Amino acid sequence: MIDTPVLVTPDARLTAVIPLVVPRDAIVQVMGPAIHEVIATLQAQGLAPAGACFSYHHRRPTEVFDFEVGFPVSAPVTPAGRVVAGTLPAVRVARSTYRGAYEGLGAAWGALMAWIATRGLQAGEGLWECYAAGPETSPNPADWITELNCPVIDRP
Repeated sequence: MIDTPVLVTPDARLTAVIPLVVPRDAIVQVMGPAIHEVIATLQAQGLAPAGACFSYHHRRPTEVFDFEVGFPVSAPVTPAGRVVAGTLPAVRVARSTYRGAYEGLGAAWGALMAWIATRGLQAGEGLWECYAAGPETSPNPADWITELNCPVIDRP
């Protein structure tokens, strides 16, 4: 289901994002337009994505998703419309890769959370998905690649 997770501490990365708070079932309607809006804002400012599209969740998704969708950038974006500057944190994470349709992400996250627990770690706040390959690269969901990142802390 997921590749064997690893513990890593990525460098902080500047981002251009749109913050969203939406019901779980609205995700499909808001993600695409938000991604296109971020890309258009970057292009208007002479910037380009410096990595894959991602979604950063401020808290674990429930029936409401409180998250940001956007891209890493090599220079700060000037806020415009709904697009604001942000940062992906430099924090120790459990990272894994999931391959498949987005409908399987819930189970993939469950597998990663189980791996974290078996290592005597605790999931921290905030988590993010990087969409390395998706519908824009292949119509076959088996080809889609999503990197999962969950901050971890040692259990007290």
